[in-house]
Amino acid sequence: MDEQPQTDLTKYGLMRKNYLKEYKKGIYSGMLLEGKLMEHLLEVQEAADQRMEMLTNQMAKTAGVDEELKSMDQMRWVQMMNNIRQSAEEIILEELIYN
Repeated sequence: MDEQPQTDLTKYGLMRKNYLKEYKKGIYSGMLLEGKLMEHLLEVQEAADQRMEMLTNQMAKTAGVDEELKSMDQMRWVQMMNNIRQSAEEIILEELIYN
């Protein structure tokens, strides 16, 4: 029997698992029976984490959200970064999790 990866699932891996379990039961069962579910979930999780970092950095740069803004107006920086993270997460959910 194949060794299952021993890494814990985080937010995006768990979201993908729940989505497959609830809406794609055949795919979920097939992967589970073949022993490939955890590998798939970890791949999606890693891709989502990398995409989140890349999108957040790109969107912050485009919007001019930088260390200078952080030091001059911390509340504005926090507000803008929260909006950027929310937008990036919506993209990730559509592209990777609920696909």
